Amino acid sequence: MAEAGMLGPFRGTVVHDHWKPYFTYDKCDHALCNAHHLRALRFIDTQSHQAWANDMAALLVESKAAVEATPAPAMRLAPPALLAFETCYDARVQAGFDANPVPVLTTEGEEKKRGRPKQPPPVNLLLRLRDFKGQVLACMSDFRVPFDNNQGERDIRMVKVKQKVSGGFRTLEGAQRFGRMRGYLSTARKHAKNVFEAIQDAFEGSPFIPSPAMAVKADDIGALNLPG
Repeated sequence: MAEAGMLGPFRGTVVHDHWKPYFTYDKCDHALCNAHHLRALRFIDTQSHQAWANDMAALLVESKAAVEATPAPAMRLAPPALLAFETCYDARVQAGFDANPVPVLTTEGEEKKRGRPKQPPPVNLLLRLRDFKGQVLACMSDFRVPFDNNQGERDIRMVKVKQKVSGGFRTLEGAQRFGRMRGYLSTARKHAKNVFEAIQDAFEGSPFIPSPAMAVKADDIGALNLPG
């Protein structure tokens, strides 16, 4: 990742799926994708029938709605609302641990296995929700941070579709051209530019370029989505 220059001088908040190598980037802040959490909670609710999972999913969705309902120019939830969400969050995490008690240690005479004991999926998720609470709830404290990293997923989707259909690119130049075209269309869409008009402008020699007012320096970027 370092050799590819994936982040470069980025100093904002990286939104990702908790893949451990991402945390080696210590010059930026981190937030965790709640779309991944919602999928994991849905699995636990349907497979293990643990009520806390459905309750936690509902809380995360409610927090997203609260952020979207907060009018500008606010950039974070009001302290009382933030405290209420955090208190409820802690209670539901504890309910999860109560539903998944620590198993009894190995009996005397049995050989103790080396390393950290393997945990069931509900406990692994609970540990993440407990230990990375600030990263899970980051979107409530800073509205520049998105609720999930779906944007990162969308940005690489066409590359993965191309790989699936064609198996890859025949030349490096072809891959670079494909990346430039998809990047151009993605940039136009993010700035609410009609994609067909952007294509027409490009063919007419005046491609869409974000104005200086739209542009931001890397150090000022609020969040970056990394695919998971």
